[in-house]
Amino acid sequence: MSRFAGVKLHVVSGKGGTGKTTVAAALALALASEGRHVLLTEVEGRQGIAQLFDTAPLPYEERRIASGVGGGEVYALAVDPEAALLEYLEMFYNLRRAGSALKKLGAIDFATTIAPGLRDVLLTGKVMEAATRERRGGGRLYDAVVLDAPPTGRIARFLNVNSEVAGLARMGPVRQQADSVMNLLRSSRTAVHLVTLLEEMPVQETVDAVTELGEVGLPTGAVLVNMVREPLLPAASLDDIAAGRIDTGELARGLKRAGLDITDTLVSALAGEAADHAGRVLLERRERTTLGELKLPMVELPLLPGSAELSGLYELARRLQAGGFA
Repeated sequence: MSRFAGVKLHVVSGKGGTGKTTVAAALALALASEGRHVLLTEVEGRQGIAQLFDTAPLPYEERRIASGVGGGEVYALAVDPEAALLEYLEMFYNLRRAGSALKKLGAIDFATTIAPGLRDVLLTGKVMEAATRERRGGGRLYDAVVLDAPPTGRIARFLNVNSEVAGLARMGPVRQQADSVMNLLRSSRTAVHLVTLLEEMPVQETVDAVTELGEVGLPTGAVLVNMVREPLLPAASLDDIAAGRIDTGELARGLKRAGLDITDTLVSALAGEAADHAGRVLLERRERTTLGELKLPMVELPLLPGSAELSGLYELARRLQAGGFA
């Protein structure tokens, strides 16, 4: 059974460079099983989803982009703050035409710049609307929504929209929207998953993010360790090899048995590579221990050869299913 069977909104964050968008896309594919419909959303304006799935840039509308693992469907939406504000004005104030005029005057950029909290309310509000929208005849339109969210350095602030709008509005539609968003985000229907690498800085940002999310009452889901490489050396020899204690004579004999031309330069270079690899494996072991101390579900995803092509996304999706996302 899935560890997150009751979760409808999966928020994916991570330090830049950890493959956050790739993992979010793979998670959407993993969740789209057994005929389920999943919406994959992004809010940073980078069109990362379109690049991963090799499609045209996403408009401000939901579009089917892939079949999930197991027969479901994945839709995608790039949430644009300007379009969200126009939609918001029409929904709550019936000001579609006025909103279009404001757009021409640059007032929308002005509004979201002087009130960045409003921008986050608009972005998260649109995602919430998709996550809670019902189909005709009853039931949610989407079985799950995956949000490719901002990096860990600002994820708690981005999601904690109530505090962001406290100085903007104490009542009215903006406040009501923020309250509705927070009701969803702080409920058991939401989980914030954190993508990291087994490196010191990403791991520290993950630890900090878990603390910050807890302080504002937001539910942390799983730690998704990306780009994990298989160790190539015996575990019992790692400390010696990392310290440079390598039997170069045995290394040279092994190369000779493999039919290679042996030179001192080649043997020295390979010994250095082995020491670097052993040092990295030991570092990864320490960082894995640090992540384990968080007491959160943890799924490790392999380093994919080459770029993250579509076949690689499906491989990551199957790993996520095996790790409890299905």
